[in-house]
Amino acid sequence: MSAETFETIRYTADTVVTTTDGRVLLIERGWDPHKGKWALPGGHVDPGETSRAAAARELAEEAGLYATEAELDQVGVYDAPDRDPRGRYVTVAYHLLVIPGTPITAGDDAVRAEWWPLDALPPLAFDHSQIVADTLAAADAV
Repeated sequence: MSAETFETIRYTADTVVTTTDGRVLLIERGWDPHKGKWALPGGHVDPGETSRAAAARELAEEAGLYATEAELDQVGVYDAPDRDPRGRYVTVAYHLLVIPGTPITAGDDAVRAEWWPLDALPPLAFDHSQIVADTLAAADAV
């Protein structure tokens, strides 16, 4: 194989946080790509870190919501080659169910953090609409 056949793959983690009354936590992105769009909290997995640990860390950094790794249920792996305009990104998505009124505070690269009704979501960045849909389908199957 030549060096031209290899691509850089970046590893990320995202979290779908839903409430028992049908809302989902979204953050407004403060940076490109998709600056100003709504997205799930998430980000890069740091060296030596698991995706589950990264999901918990990013959730705290971007939304001020603290969860243990054990509270996060894996939803799936998303690796479509064109899911991110910056290049090849593979994300592991997790789900966290919380009670209504759980406090959130935007931080890090999130301009805002808000609870959105699941039946009235804005257009989402990346493939986050699919991740939310898969999370809801998995929760209904339980």
